[in-house]
Amino acid sequence: MTVAHDVSGASTRERLFGELIASEEASLRRMLRSYERDPGLCEELYQEVCLAVWRALPRYRGDASPRTFAYRIAHNRAVSHVVGQRRRAAVSQPWEQVDTAPAATGRGPHGELLGKERRRTIERAVAELPLGLKQAVLLRLEGLSHAEIAEVLGISENASAIRLSRAASRMRSLMDAGTTGRGQTTGAGSGSRRGERS
Repeated sequence: MTVAHDVSGASTRERLFGELIASEEASLRRMLRSYERDPGLCEELYQEVCLAVWRALPRYRGDASPRTFAYRIAHNRAVSHVVGQRRRAAVSQPWEQVDTAPAATGRGPHGELLGKERRRTIERAVAELPLGLKQAVLLRLEGLSHAEIAEVLGISENASAIRLSRAASRMRSLMDAGTTGRGQTTGAGSGSRRGERS
């Protein structure tokens, strides 16, 4: 995408806005769904972000990439939305890239079931993350670098890396706890049945 350092002109502003929406709409919508699960409210939030980007473009001077510029605005709007709605964001769609194909867990219906279960486990783990860690994970999932994440969140690159590391560790613990819990329940049931048969 061409970086425009002066977008005060109407034609340049319209061009850059069109390029941003064309290239980032799907990613922005996916990120916003992590903050607002209701489809209607999420659409309203997306329109607010688009309007905010449009209004902010005359102030864009190329100090960051247009993509990072748009994500920073979307992040700020989404956080304001969460605070205004007085509820934590819930993840639903941004994990579309998680592999749930039968080949990953075995062929046939059983493999598909295991894949879907793993995806649900991941989504639950992300939903449990504190907002700061969740934001870093979602931006990373959209392909942003540590530098871009830092720019969007207003933190250093080192802080971005630390947040992602903490998020990964937290998610592993949550997922392991969920798996262990299911395994213990199954084992207890099996032991009871064996005892009853004997």
